[in-house]
Amino acid sequence: MNHKETIRHEGIVESIGTESCSVRILQASACSSCDVRKLCRSSESKEKVVDVRGQYPALRVGDSVTLCGSVRQGLLASLLAYVAPLILMVAALFIGTRLSGEGTGALAALLVLAPYYGVLYLFRDKLRKEFSFEIVSK
Repeated sequence: MNHKETIRHEGIVESIGTESCSVRILQASACSSCDVRKLCRSSESKEKVVDVRGQYPALRVGDSVTLCGSVRQGLLASLLAYVAPLILMVAALFIGTRLSGEGTGALAALLVLAPYYGVLYLFRDKLRKEFSFEIVSK
């Protein structure tokens, strides 16, 4: 992968299985490196555990590693997580409001999310293959 087209995260190996390993990363917001972040309340960070498919016999629990994924994966994930549900909700709100009033529109906007996330759940194995990180360095 081209260095400019990748998302990189530093992490610590949590566990190692036969076909994957779990890596704990600190997911920080863009402003976490800002010098005035202590004065600002918008900076945040979260710890996440990422499953990395593959066999890594040289790794040990506690090793520091670098995970790498493509920017394309990040954009597609944002599209599926934020943009598509927003478009569905706005469309359902508009159609429901036109057909039966504001209450029906609001209810339709909320109810349209259940089948959407249900479909995502049904395709979770395919999505898991699409969204994967690889360990590029130790």
